[in-house]
Amino acid sequence: MSSDQQPANNQHSADNNQQQPSPSAAGPVGWIEHHYKRLKENAETYPYVWASYAVVYVGFGLWTTYRWRKLRRTEDRVRVLQARLHELVEAEESATLKAVPDRTTSTAVPEMTASNTITKAEESAAAGTVTDKAAI
Repeated sequence: MSSDQQPANNQHSADNNQQQPSPSAAGPVGWIEHHYKRLKENAETYPYVWASYAVVYVGFGLWTTYRWRKLRRTEDRVRVLQARLHELVEAEESATLKAVPDRTTSTAVPEMTASNTITKAEESAAAGTVTDKAAI
């Protein structure tokens, strides 16, 4: 029986070769059609495998979309906070500039009196007492 089956198998494979033209002979359109038919047969043969692929890749796409949108919302919130902080800094700087008088226009010179000046002798005496305390 095995000798009867071999010619039948050889004939069947020869029929397949005659039925399907080579993909390169038909050009790119033939190549696409050939691969489409192969995929269609495979999907009909193994529907659960293809369904699991669909579930996994659709789930991955949904997760990626969710994370992308969340990232964009976070970036928008950060931009708003940065703009608010920038406005606060500008307001604070303008308030400090208004509070501090402009010294270039002022002609008043502070008086130097004997009570608010420290002489070199007093500085060295003050430094000496500190070192004496440290030596003890």
